Amino acid sequence: MKKVGIVGATGYTGLELLRLLINHPEIKLHCVTSRSEAGKAVSDFFPSLRGLVDLSYSLPDDKALFECELVFFATPHAVAMHSMKALIDAGIRVVDLSADFRLKDIPLWEHWYGCKHAYPEGVEAAVYGLPEMNREAIKSAQLVAAPGCYPTSIQLGFLPLLEAGLIDPSDLIANSASGVSGAGRKGDLSVAFSETNENFKPYAVSGHRHLPEIEQGLNLVAKEAEVNLTFVPHLLPTTRGIVSTLYANLTGEVEDIQSLFESRFANEPFVDVLSKGQMPALQSVRGGNFCRIGVERPQGRNKLVIVAAIDNLVKGASGQAIQIMNIMCGFDERAGLAIASVAP
Repeated sequence: MKKVGIVGATGYTGLELLRLLINHPEIKLHCVTSRSEAGKAVSDFFPSLRGLVDLSYSLPDDKALFECELVFFATPHAVAMHSMKALIDAGIRVVDLSADFRLKDIPLWEHWYGCKHAYPEGVEAAVYGLPEMNREAIKSAQLVAAPGCYPTSIQLGFLPLLEAGLIDPSDLIANSASGVSGAGRKGDLSVAFSETNENFKPYAVSGHRHLPEIEQGLNLVAKEAEVNLTFVPHLLPTTRGIVSTLYANLTGEVEDIQSLFESRFANEPFVDVLSKGQMPALQSVRGGNFCRIGVERPQGRNKLVIVAAIDNLVKGASGQAIQIMNIMCGFDERAGLAIASVAP
């Protein structure tokens, strides 16, 4: 049994990590930290975990954290980078759910996140953790940057087409909609119930900080051609889930787009390509670690439509982080994640 810790487990991603890890057959939850809640029982803070988690929050510099073999960071952006070096120097493996180590271009990261990066050496060493793209590199990594939620759905949707060189990378469109939990567990009028219920709206149309992460990943598979993505996120009046509707122009000949997707993801345990003519719905992914994908070529024209659905807190965050841990530790990739989505 490997000892695992969680730094900053008071938000939604921290709660999801706890919910999923308590059923993991290969790990022991050893330490859960929070500066604001230190000394408080985790099950008092999250009553849904009563009788399941018997730990109390400790401070992030508590020695128990350094007794762990692997640590998850479920902290806000620009927090993990200040604590990472001590863990790395101690030989502890880390999965960071924040954006601190996702972008290799540090000035670009500083532009989008509005502060100076505190640990550039970690950026250089970190492996980007989308399993379907980087599984081999993840296996031996000490620090893995777990992908963002929008980037997960969008990259998986475009991946087979860019790898095959079948679409124009200079004109990609992602129209994505997320549940309110994507904004985090905080008091913010813009995501209050009365503001989001029976409402639907775009936001960050001029530029969202997930855009450079998505383009960075897609550029790696597009090779010589430069990716240019128009990304428009929307806020759904739901708690969980992301549906990304993607558009791309065909530039190459392909007999069967459906078969291309089925072949590319045939051995991926958490990517489900739906049957021809079917499109994924939020209800089919809620609470589970799946990305479900549908693909269509309307009227046989050159504009392709790909729809990818995930739970933003699971495959878009905590579930994917556990999937990454499983790969790093040599566990069955499905360990702790072999759960059905919650429906209705």
